[in-house]
Amino acid sequence: MSERHIGVVGGGAAGFFGAIACAEADPACRVTLYEATAHPLAKVRVSGGGRCNVTHACFEPRELARRYPRGGRELTGAFSRFQPRDTIAWFEARGVRLKVEEDGRMFPDTDDSRTIVDCLMAAARKAGVELRTSCGVKGAVRAPESGFRLTLTNGETVGVSRLLLATGGNKSNAGFEIARACGHTIEPPVPSLFTFHIDDPRLKDLAGVSVEDAATAAAGTPLKERGPLLVTHWGLSGPAVLKLSAWGARALAERDYRFILRVNWAPRFNAETARAELERARTAEPRKQLTTWCPLGVPLRLWERLVVAAGLAPTATWTGAGNAALRALAAQVTEAEFAVQGKSLFKDEFVTCGGVRLSEVDFRTMQSRLVPGLHFAGEMLDVDGITGGFNFQAAWTTGWLAGRAMAADGRAGADDTLRG
Repeated sequence: MSERHIGVVGGGAAGFFGAIACAEADPACRVTLYEATAHPLAKVRVSGGGRCNVTHACFEPRELARRYPRGGRELTGAFSRFQPRDTIAWFEARGVRLKVEEDGRMFPDTDDSRTIVDCLMAAARKAGVELRTSCGVKGAVRAPESGFRLTLTNGETVGVSRLLLATGGNKSNAGFEIARACGHTIEPPVPSLFTFHIDDPRLKDLAGVSVEDAATAAAGTPLKERGPLLVTHWGLSGPAVLKLSAWGARALAERDYRFILRVNWAPRFNAETARAELERARTAEPRKQLTTWCPLGVPLRLWERLVVAAGLAPTATWTGAGNAALRALAAQVTEAEFAVQGKSLFKDEFVTCGGVRLSEVDFRTMQSRLVPGLHFAGEMLDVDGITGGFNFQAAWTTGWLAGRAMAADGRAGADDTLRG
């Protein structure tokens, strides 16, 4: 029997994991990983501010699946086969220990994404994966005998028996064109996990100011989130914005990213309880300058802006603030409204929703339900998670399942191989 050749298109997290899983499960097959750029694992290198948020310490598949605006139902079963506990074990077996931070995010002990990149590169080499960089795949057709005939960007043609597409979620990538040519439906990709452009005097020159707990909501939608909020040079970011953008990826795209964002800077209060707290503060410290003390826990630099926005002078004392002024100030803290005028992707860690329609994929093997031998992983699928390591976990899980299935090659023992 001739050597089986497995082709993997896309040198990101999902592609590497799929190629390694396949080569390790069946050392007899030849696995080639095609990456169109000269820089494989580029997103892994920049993720988590260069630290790489590998996964999240959530070990119950159904609970984990709730972190995915799209694909959660399909991933529930997939996570029963490979989940964060398996990711931790996989990296530890190859010499990389992961640590858990207070919010559940997991990073390598080194706090350096190169640790993860080096681990994946070494595992691929050890497993015998052939990595071809600066060599993309621009077309794939079913071969008359079996498998696929690939056309590479250098003009070369290559035959493979099975094909894994893991080219990410960029709408212009060749993976979507290949999937579409094979009869698959592509849900239109739009950005997820993005920050909000806001030009407002209350935020001007406050870049770097953060609030540990804030509540956000998009007016006119059911979208709302709670978590840390960060003021940036262009507006607002942080988990309370990024999670909102993930759940609202399509709804906010339909609005051309122009909408009213409502912010409660101190969500343990509402407008009424905040007003009452401010009145107590006025009684307790009548002569103190308003801008030097915030009884609601808002950072002072931001508090100063909210005081002015409420119509009070920066030098006003508490005793000089009337009831109407305190009501206005309570509203600025708990019911602030900001006009969002656009978005920016979350640094280089861009995530998209959209991709291959999920009903057209068998999530036990990540194989196409339309074309035998064709598999998908990572952001090629209409799957995306909120910030916190969930998108990488989807990449590890779908890549691993696809790799093991390709190694099994559809034989009777496939299910056992997938559990192993």
